[in-house]
Amino acid sequence: MKLNDLLNGLEVLETVGDLNLDITNIHSDSRKIKEGGLFVAINGYAKNGIDFLESAIENGAIAAVVEPDTDISKLHFDIPIIKVKNTRKSLAILSCTFYDNPSRKFKLIGITGTKGKTTSTFMTKALLEAHGLKVGLIGSIAVYIGDKKIEDTDRTTPESPEIQKHLAQMAKEHCDAVILEVSSQAMKLDRVTGSDFDIGLFTNLTEDHISKNEHASMEEYFECKASLIKSCKLGIINIDDPIVSTLKDTIKNIPIKTFGMRNKADISADLDTLKITPTCVDFTLNIDGKKEKMEVGIPGEFSVYNSLGAISIAHEFGVTPDEMRKALKDLKVLGRNELVPNKLGLTILIDYAHTPSSLESILQSVRSYAKGKIICAWGVGGDRDSAKRPIMGEISRKTC
Repeated sequence: MKLNDLLNGLEVLETVGDLNLDITNIHSDSRKIKEGGLFVAINGYAKNGIDFLESAIENGAIAAVVEPDTDISKLHFDIPIIKVKNTRKSLAILSCTFYDNPSRKFKLIGITGTKGKTTSTFMTKALLEAHGLKVGLIGSIAVYIGDKKIEDTDRTTPESPEIQKHLAQMAKEHCDAVILEVSSQAMKLDRVTGSDFDIGLFTNLTEDHISKNEHASMEEYFECKASLIKSCKLGIINIDDPIVSTLKDTIKNIPIKTFGMRNKADISADLDTLKITPTCVDFTLNIDGKKEKMEVGIPGEFSVYNSLGAISIAHEFGVTPDEMRKALKDLKVLGRNELVPNKLGLTILIDYAHTPSSLESILQSVRSYAKGKIICAWGVGGDRDSAKRPIMGEISRKTC
């Protein structure tokens, strides 16, 4: 694609050089630039992209986009330079344009929240596939098209060039719907800017990702997540979450639908019928004025909330209660309340409980059906919020 055409929609401040070039690839990582590439030099937390411009050129970059405070007269490289107002947003818009805006070619679903994002994406995928739809998924475990795993992932939401590349492949393979797991960092850093979201789901909000390299406050954390819902054509929220539920009154420009167990909701579960076992959870679903028995193959009260969110999305696609039952009964998600087969007769679970509330939820779930001793082993990433560590230790001590 011609560089001139790619720049449409960007807030360009200054350019030097011939912009009539054919661009074959785009990235902000100089190591991933190939011949004919456009390098977007973004300032990061520890390093600045401009310091890698020479490396990008050696790898094949033939043009570069730079930060607004860059003095391009001092850049002695024989390639076109484009100065923009916001490099991160520009990278996302460039990626959308380069891949021909693939998110407009299917129904795009974004799922955010502190807990339950990954499980909710897999539940939604299973529900839509039970209805006969072809579904793509981009999340913290891997990228899928139907049953085919495209690649493993190392973060909740990839950078914008990867997202748009995957969306383009999903459009090419005629996906009816795509589910994207969206982190607060992805919203803050414009990774999904330009993507055309149809439905947004907000699972819940608890304290997490408050650090110098993540979010300055809970208010900022919430606003980043809420911005996903505000960018959709339909928002679906957990009415039982005291913070998330405020979106029902504050968002006026799009319809908001609700799910829950403790407050009146569009789709709900009966709290008094809840039955949790080591292998599943049973509950009664209230949907379209009817009561439907459901069984989910992931135990815990939180699994009911995740199911309700996914069911709310599926309901918009016309998925029937029978299809819902079939999809949820035997569903398993890697590393999410995952039962480990063993010859000792023990109930062994693996769960990605990386926040105090997540750890408390999983341990309370286990406590509800455990007949003997509970042993908990947990750890945290070394470069993440250290304030939550003593809290998680106390939760483990009290619950076990």
